[in-house]
Amino acid sequence: MAHAEKVYKVRNGVKTKQFSWRVKYRAPEGHVPEWLSRSGFPTKKTAEDWGNEQERLIREGTWIDPDKRAVTFGEFARTFMASRKKRGRTVGTRWDKLERHILPRWDGVPMGKISWFDVDTWQQTMDLEDVSRGHCVSLMSTIMTAAVDAGYITVNPLFGRRRTKDTSGDAARPKAPKIQRDGGPRPEDAVLLAERLGPNIGVHVLTTAFGGLRWGEGLGLHRDNTLLMRRQPWGSGTFECPILRIVEEYAEYSERDESGAKKGYVVRLEPTKNDGSTRDVDVPPFLAQLLRWHLEVWPHPRVFCTPSGRPWLRGNWSRTFRPACDGRPKREKRQGVSERAAWEPILPGLDMRALRALHDTLQSELGVKEPLAFEAAGHRRPGIKRHYQKPTPAMRAERLDGLEETFWRAMGNLGMTALWGRELPNRPTELIS
Repeated sequence: MAHAEKVYKVRNGVKTKQFSWRVKYRAPEGHVPEWLSRSGFPTKKTAEDWGNEQERLIREGTWIDPDKRAVTFGEFARTFMASRKKRGRTVGTRWDKLERHILPRWDGVPMGKISWFDVDTWQQTMDLEDVSRGHCVSLMSTIMTAAVDAGYITVNPLFGRRRTKDTSGDAARPKAPKIQRDGGPRPEDAVLLAERLGPNIGVHVLTTAFGGLRWGEGLGLHRDNTLLMRRQPWGSGTFECPILRIVEEYAEYSERDESGAKKGYVVRLEPTKNDGSTRDVDVPPFLAQLLRWHLEVWPHPRVFCTPSGRPWLRGNWSRTFRPACDGRPKREKRQGVSERAAWEPILPGLDMRALRALHDTLQSELGVKEPLAFEAAGHRRPGIKRHYQKPTPAMRAERLDGLEETFWRAMGNLGMTALWGRELPNRPTELIS
């Protein structure tokens, strides 16, 4: 039971007749010290009422330790980051958002003083794309939910709230798309780009466009996991097709220690980002043939890497890839520099993510069934149907036939029968024997 006692004021080392009231109340079981107190109440009743309220909250499990109540967002955010073991790139991305955008505003603010109104007002002032604002608010909400679980606050005021979006002035105008074409890239663009970049890089482009691999997954693909065979009983026969086994990927990021200090820039092989990303991707016949030719002459364990066998860095890849997409001027021969032919643009703004998106667009165009479409893209299908519906060999054969036909139609539209001066066999392939 909480009880109050007088606290006399002292002036010049002498106790005066003026006093206020201090309440003592029993702390939760196991807390040190066993009794807690608070001073400064004007009357005995207000002191006891406050103490009894604290004991009620303790019994209900909603009491917040005064020491935790004073912890700032920045202090808890650093505790949160040190306690969450994520993939290296995820950790780096979170620290970047915290250091660049979140902590400059919220580092010294006590957890209990953060309101949705203040956060929503702040995010509207950020000089960022709207999607990046959303990521910052989402990370803040994740940290504050952890603070609720750790007993620092009783409720996360950010949870489930919808951000206010700026619709005034230029904000209401649609942003110019990165790729200046309605509908995005075509299969013909992927073929032209692959032909221009040559066989070693071109096969990477076509594998992304017709296989849907993420950038890091392509870099991490090992030759031991390339063109394995899927064999499944189906009807009176067996379904067979070559596959790419996706089990790891390269990630490029700035490594951090537990306190968030940068340790250096790394390119590191990691497991795939989630269980949906670890998968076997069925390969259409034309792509299987291109990969066989590639593996015959490629000396390195990783199927898609630099000529020296190292994983591509994004900057080095961009210097190779961007001119092929965007075009380049002719370079005249001069001392120490060879002549270089001009390239007309194929599709300015095209990147590897857009080529991966092309694969998913083709799956939709071909009517690939949802269980297989999600699997091939490395996406975790939401809902209960994930547990009930599974890809069948008939679905797989339909997808492969569609991708094969799409590739050859693109080749025909371009008037091509060969890639890199090598004729491709254009013949129907039986997938179910």
